[in-house]
Amino acid sequence: MQTTSKVLMVKPARFAYNPQTADNNAFSRPGRDGSSQENALREFTSYVALLRANKIEVVIAEDTPHPHTPDSIFPNNWFSTHEDGTLVLYPMSAINRRHERKPEVLETIRKNFEVRRLIDLTWWENENLFLEGTGSMILDRDNRIAYACKSYRTSEIVLNDFCKQMDYTPVFFEAYDRSGIAVYHTNVMMCLGTAYCIICTEAIRPEDRERVLKSITDSGRKILDISFSQLESFAGNMLELSSPSGRPAMVMSATARKSLTVEQSRELSVHYKLLSPQLDYIETHGGGSARCMLAEIF
Repeated sequence: MQTTSKVLMVKPARFAYNPQTADNNAFSRPGRDGSSQENALREFTSYVALLRANKIEVVIAEDTPHPHTPDSIFPNNWFSTHEDGTLVLYPMSAINRRHERKPEVLETIRKNFEVRRLIDLTWWENENLFLEGTGSMILDRDNRIAYACKSYRTSEIVLNDFCKQMDYTPVFFEAYDRSGIAVYHTNVMMCLGTAYCIICTEAIRPEDRERVLKSITDSGRKILDISFSQLESFAGNMLELSSPSGRPAMVMSATARKSLTVEQSRELSVHYKLLSPQLDYIETHGGGSARCMLAEIF
């Protein structure tokens, strides 16, 4: 099952720019005012309301003020759930992000997802090797393929460990932004739905490009190519969700949606209901967007 209509979101307690992740997240910028939490909470609340109005089930986990976890609003990086009842915990590069694995949040996950098997990859942190969940990996759940671009936060060694334990095939590649800097998370350049793959093909290293695109098209998906400019507007950071109405939703931020061409918007609208929350503050200071805020519950 590639998509779900149930997601977990973490309500922030002390959202802020995170200097521990800024070195390799080109999207984040420090704030100029003291209202980070208030602004982030406003956008979070509106996002939840939009999803619920469209019949997406949202489970809210409450963050705690201590220890301070400024990026807790992006839970998809440290855990993932799977249809067979597997819960995977991932190794995180930033020390303060490791604290997001709080007992309170784990308890909320267990109340809303029957854990039959736990795969704990967090011990790789001791080796300074990381794999940040569905930020680092784009999962083709139906065909059991894990796409991942190499970065400080995405280790091929840990990817192979995940794939071995989950019976996935890895597709590992290199991708760079227009400045030649490695794309820090695969999910800022690529989204894989049931019928479409939204991807910035020019970001993929030429030596890897044909192999990656062939794997995608062999799975029966159509490629919707986005530009570097659209990548920088978080157009790669989308997530397809199913809906009880039968028509799937494609979730992206308002910034991402504005970056799409008329033709791209029209094409996606034929297949999906487009949901685009306003996340300007979270995107600017947290360096993540709509997809990063959603942890799928299967």
